[in-house]
Amino acid sequence: MSTVSLIEYDHASPEVQAVFDEIKQARNIEDVNNFWKALANHPTLLRQTWDALKQVMQPGALDGLTKEMLYIAVSIANNCDYCIHTHTAAAFAKGMTQAQYEELLAVVAMAHQTNALATGMKVPVDPQFLA
Repeated sequence: MSTVSLIEYDHASPEVQAVFDEIKQARNIEDVNNFWKALANHPTLLRQTWDALKQVMQPGALDGLTKEMLYIAVSIANNCDYCIHTHTAAAFAKGMTQAQYEELLAVVAMAHQTNALATGMKVPVDPQFLA
């Protein structure tokens, strides 16, 4: 259950409606996701988050699919169900195959396991790996 109300377009301030309009246009969708509706409770945070997200997630040195797959991995690590679901859908929409998804999950699982082992044993970092 949400801890904040979800602000629908018709009940949003003009400031929030402007951000919603940008999101809908950028993503070619009819309505914004619940994440944005929740952030609409704080219009300044909504604007800041949307501006940062569109900057970071635009293709650059990393393509859009790679960025979505990274987002999935971090979302799994942070146990964010919402982001796991939305970014998995986005990755499939950007061309991720089932085989890529299965391999991504295997890498995430292995990283969790080896991270836990290295952390638990407090293994010192080898000098050649220190920048």
